[in-house]
Order: sequence, then C-alpha cells, then structure tokens
Amino acid sequence: MSSTYAACAEHVQHLHAAVRQLEVQSRLLQLSPLAGREWFELLERKLLPQLTDDAFLVVAVVGGTNIGKSVIFNHLAGCRASATSPFASGTKHPVCLVPPGFDQRHDLDSIFRGFELHQWSAADTALEDHPEHRLFWRTSEATPSNLLILDTPDIDGDVRVNWERADNIRRCADVLVAVLTQQKYNDAAVKQFFRKAAEEDKAVLVVFNQVLLPDDEAYWPIWLRTFCQETGVRPEFVYLAPADRRAAEENRLPFYVGHVSNVPAQHGHVENVPHVTRNLKDDISSLHFHEIKLRTLRGSLRSVLNPETGVPAYLGEIERRGAEFQKVSDLVLTQKISKDDDWPPVPNLVIVQEVRLWWQQQRAGLTKTVHDGFNAISRGLLGVYSLVRDRVAGKPTPPLDLFREREWQMIYNKVESVYERLCEFAELRNPLLQPRIEEMLSGISRSRLLELLKAEHNRTDFAQVIRDLVTAEMEAFRKDSPQVFQYMKWIDHGAAAVRPVTTFCLFITGAGPAGEMVHQVAANAMFHAAAEFAGGTVAATVGESAISGAASTGAGLFEAHFRRLHIRFTAERSRWLHRMLAEHLYRGIPDELQAATVVPQSAAFQKVRDTIVVLESEVLASPGDTQNSEANHG
Repeated sequence: MSSTYAACAEHVQHLHAAVRQLEVQSRLLQLSPLAGREWFELLERKLLPQLTDDAFLVVAVVGGTNIGKSVIFNHLAGCRASATSPFASGTKHPVCLVPPGFDQRHDLDSIFRGFELHQWSAADTALEDHPEHRLFWRTSEATPSNLLILDTPDIDGDVRVNWERADNIRRCADVLVAVLTQQKYNDAAVKQFFRKAAEEDKAVLVVFNQVLLPDDEAYWPIWLRTFCQETGVRPEFVYLAPADRRAAEENRLPFYVGHVSNVPAQHGHVENVPHVTRNLKDDISSLHFHEIKLRTLRGSLRSVLNPETGVPAYLGEIERRGAEFQKVSDLVLTQKISKDDDWPPVPNLVIVQEVRLWWQQQRAGLTKTVHDGFNAISRGLLGVYSLVRDRVAGKPTPPLDLFREREWQMIYNKVESVYERLCEFAELRNPLLQPRIEEMLSGISRSRLLELLKAEHNRTDFAQVIRDLVTAEMEAFRKDSPQVFQYMKWIDHGAAAVRPVTTFCLFITGAGPAGEMVHQVAANAMFHAAAEFAGGTVAATVGESAISGAASTGAGLFEAHFRRLHIRFTAERSRWLHRMLAEHLYRGIPDELQAATVVPQSAAFQKVRDTIVVLESEVLASPGDTQNSEANHG
C-alpha cells in the first residue's frame, strides 16, 4: 500500500470515529441522523472499507431499464452468469463475481456496506423480489484476480428501492460500465445517477449497446457528446456493441472501440472509428489500478469534504442549531426565580445570637467563668425587661417566624411568575422549545407544586441552617485570619477584668437590658475596645453597619465574614428553591438545553474540524491529485 493510501486511511478512520462521537453528542440538537446523508454513506461504504487495499477494483455494470446490462455483464464474466431475456427481466438485486480465494483474503461485507450478502447459486436468483438490500456473490474462475464484477438493478425504474440499491453500488464501485442506448443516453434518471458519479470522479467506461451499424455511425458521437455534457462524465473508453440478439445470447458480441479525447466533455471531440474490436474484460484488467483507485477514493473524499454538502456543512448545521438552542436556553434561563437581591434578608439579631453562642464556646478557664456569670445576669435583666415589654406592647413575633412568612410570600410570587412566563413561551410555538414547555406544563399543576413547596418550606429548620453556616464561617475566620482571631481572644481575656464595670455602665444608661440598643452605647469611644469585644456587641454593630466606619483592621475582617454569612444564607436558600423546581417542574430540561448549546465547542467537534484540515492538506492537495488520472486509455 502506498504512503498516500496509508495516510489517507489513517485520517479517514480518525474522521469517522470523531464524526460518530459528534453524532452522539449532537442528539440533543435534534438533527437528522447521519445515516442516509450522501457524504456519510460515502465515508462508511466507500472510503472506510476500501482504503485498506488498493490491489483490486470494483467494476459495476449500470444503466437503465431493458438495455442489456446483464448481457454486457456476462461478456465481462466470460460466461452466462446472469439471466437474460428479450423481455425486461428486471434484475432486483446486484450480483457479484469474485476471483478464486478473494473472499478468504478480504472482507466482502466491509466492501459492500449496506447490503446483506448471500451466496449466489442460480442465474435467476437476483430476479426475486425481497425488501432487503441483498447482494448475491459467487466465485468465478474466469474473473481476473484484480476485479470484482457486478450486475446491478435498473437506475431509472419507478421503484424507489432500486434507486437506493443503485446508489449503494455507485458508492462501492471504482469503475462504472455505463450501458447506454439510443433511447436511454439522455434519460433524466440516468443522467442524475452519472452526475453524482462525475462529482465523485468515478472512472467510467461507456458502452453503447444495441447499436445499428452502419446506420448509427453518424449518431452515436452525438449521443456521447450530449451524455458527457449533461453529466460531466469523461469516459476512459467508449465501445459500440451491435444489435445482434443471437451473438448476445451466445456471449460473443464484438465490442468496437470509439475514441474520445481526454478534454472536458463540453469541448470533447469524438472520433468515429467503430471498426476496431477490443476485449472489454482485458481493457478493464489493464487499467492503471493504483491511479484509478486513488482517483476514485479522492473523488469520494472531495464529496465527503464538500463545504456545501459534506462534513463542513454538517458542522455548520451543528453551529446554527447550537445557536438556536442558545436562544431558547437564554429564554428559559431568564426564569431564574432565585435572584439574591429579591430574597428577604435574614434578621441580624438571629445571626448575632449564633455568633455570640459560637464565641462563647471558644472561651475557657477564668475568662469563660467571668463572661458566663455576667451573661447570666444580663439574660435575667433582659428577661424582666422583655416581660414588661410584652405586657405593655404585646408579645412580638419571633424574628425567624417573620422571616419564614416573608420568604414564602416571595417564593409564591416567583412561582406564579414562572408559570405565567411558561405559558407565554408556549404561545410562541417555537419548534425547539414547544415540546419542552408542554412537557413541563403537563408534568405538575401549579397548585400541586405550591403544596409541595409549602410543605417542604415548613419543614425547614432555619435556626439549624443559620447555626451551620455560622460555624462554617467562623471556623473559616479562625483559619484565614489566625492573628486577628488570636488578637480578639486576648481582648476577650482582658475584657473579662472590666466586664463588671461594662455591665454596670450599660445598665445605668438604660441600654443593658435592651439588646436592640447595645450598638448605640457601643459606639462610644470609651467602650469601643472593652465593651464591644467583651459583650459581643461587635457582632451586633456589624449587623447594623455601625462598625463600617471603624478604623480597626481586625474589626473590618470580622465584619467581612459576618456579611458573608448573609450572602451564604441567601445562596443556600436560592439553591434549595432551584433544586425543588428542577426536581418537580423543570426536570432537567434547562440543563439539557444548556448542554445542547455547547456541542459546537466540544472536543469531538474540534477533532472533526482538525481532521478535515489535515485531509485537505495532506491527501487532496498531495502531488498527483488530478481530476483525470493517467489511466485514460482513449
């Protein structure tokens, strides 16, 4: 195998693997499958199997209805291999003759992708009608060792399955023997078939069959020129087979050669020299195999890499569909119902209490004893104050109960908004979004979703949630700022000595029992160091922003961690609502939409694109790449 073949084979295998992987990732984009696309069929049924060996050619006899294809096939075979009749016998399935031992050295299933292979035992087997794409084959001693010879179904019939089989044969074949007649050389279906063959740069031999000689000597050059101009085919050989039924049946038709110069078909000059006979099988066997094979495979590769109809077009399709999904995803993701600035803030007093509790747990020894004692006195005084306040103004609602009510109202309003927007989306009738919106709206009713959310919301232990967050954040403060934390502990130790004075001063000013008023006294300079750190009022003043103007670096760091508690709490509650909606309403649809948008940025997509560049530069642009190989023997 040549180095060009080896390089092409390796890159084509990489392309096929990457394309297959990309197809799997692209299922979210709802594209049509690769199977059935012309470029993909060429990739799988021509390039992939036949790049393993350039030592043989697949020769297919093709043409329209009732023009004697099987007769020509039998002459190539050297025997009456295929059934013939004066009537249209109608070959339904391709038949193939292979040289002895070929099937032991090669994988016929790989060569003839798209067909179900069967052993061929009788000449008329291929006339039987079956819905499957069958290909019958058998070994023939008369077949040259470097050829696989096929007889094929009509390419111009009104049965669609025949067109599919003919297309499969065209993809598999290296050389096409185009059997034409006066009636069929300009047939629309025939020309369409050979236009595709010309685009793939197939090697074509033209046989004008059933020619009346010498009467048609003046006409066949016109037929040939018209056929070539209409299809773009440039034949390697042109033959004339006379209308002689007996000779056809007895496998002894003469093939007169007609010469066509190797120039573009629309400017071609045809020499009328019909009196020299040639052996059709010998001419095919003498073709320059390597050039023909490389030319055919390169032709197929050009079709695969065609910017408008091949792999690049498929990549463009993925990019366009990905952009469409991005628009849909953006539309759905605007339904984010948990914006942090919309969330009600957790009461500062609750966080302050948890911070104080955590700090108290860090104390030990005499410091703990002093602070605990005076905190007990403060709680007693505060209890008396609260009792009097409750009798005068009524017992206030606990802060967390108020927060629970405000949060639920926010959740209720947001869910209502979500359903309103989903209904608006449904009215847009976007083909990509519509099925998903209908799936969401049909999955759970609005009232049922609100019931589920309300029940789960009522079960939430906000105090425990805040306690866990405070513990995590204060531990982070201890770890991230160990020097500041130690400094605060020293102040706390020192404050234990002045705590009796602090408590007395706070009490006589009327601020001691009222925790809500502590921050006003704490703002006084005389208590800023001792009173705030000792009594825990730093946390209280931070919660009310009073400490923002403090010059102390340690207090500023402490404030930052305190404020982060609010942010983390809101984020945690946002995630909770997102999880609930994702589970009961969205059911993964936004994630699916988002995943679809990133397919054009995937590794498989880039691998396909990179492989295209390599194939274009190293295979198609390599020396000797011409549209017409030296295999032309005109």
